[in-house]
Amino acid sequence: MRLFIDNCISINLAEGIRVLAKIQQYEIVHLREKFDPAVLDVEWIPALAHEGDWVIVSGDPRISRSKAERAAWHESGLTAFFFSDGFPNKRYWKQAEILVHWWPQIVLTAREARPGSGFLIPLTGSDFKKIYDPTD
Repeated sequence: MRLFIDNCISINLAEGIRVLAKIQQYEIVHLREKFDPAVLDVEWIPALAHEGDWVIVSGDPRISRSKAERAAWHESGLTAFFFSDGFPNKRYWKQAEILVHWWPQIVLTAREARPGSGFLIPLTGSDFKKIYDPTD
C-alpha cells in the first residue's frame, strides 16, 4: 500500500508521518515529491490511478464534492480520505495533532476498505464518515 498526501497538507507533516511510520510496511509520498505543486486534481488523480495501489489522504474535501474532481476520483478507483472542512484553516501544530491522531485509523481503514471507497475524517469525534462506496 502506498499513501499519497495531497498539497493541502504540509510536506513537512508528510515527512513527519513518514518518520513516525518508518517501521510500517507502506510508502508515504507527498504531492510535491511526485508532481508540480500547481498540478490540478483532475491531472494527478488519474496519474495515480494509472500506477495503482495508491490511497489518497487529502486536506481538501472539495475533491469529494466538486463535479470534475469527484468524477476523476470515482473513475480512479482509489480509496480516499478527506479531512473535514476547516482543516486547511487550522494552525500548523493543530493540523499535526489531527493528522497524527487519525493516522493509525487511516491506515487500518485503508487496508480493510473496498478499493475506491471514500471517507470524511472529522476534526473531532471518534469515527470516519463513509462518503462513497463504489458498489452503491
